[in-house]
Amino acid sequence: MESIKKKIIIVLEDERPLARALELKLTHEGFDVKVLSNGEDFESTLNSVNCQLIVCDMLMPRFDGFQVLQLLKDKNIKIPVIVLTNLSQSEDEKRVRELGAVEFFIKSNTPISEVVEKIKQRIKTL
Repeated sequence: MESIKKKIIIVLEDERPLARALELKLTHEGFDVKVLSNGEDFESTLNSVNCQLIVCDMLMPRFDGFQVLQLLKDKNIKIPVIVLTNLSQSEDEKRVRELGAVEFFIKSNTPISEVVEKIKQRIKTL
């Protein structure tokens, strides 16, 4: 059997219960998961963690998801970002997609299992 290299996923989420649920489900699927509660921590971690995908909330303290996406764009870092947010306006989705997000989910409308399935699909294509 061929050894599969573990894929690292960063979860940027300040709501602890949701962050923990994502961490548990993704770990159960075989991913290495690093949970961060704000974009400021992400910025300091970016160069030390070789992640394959980011799940990002938009509304976080100190350094929000829009700033995270802008940072990635400015540094020309091509890590796929899946946005999971409470923002539900079409303008918000348009803005995050313009900043490079590959998926946009509204937390209240999306079961965690659906997000995990989308992550698995994205990882397979990397």
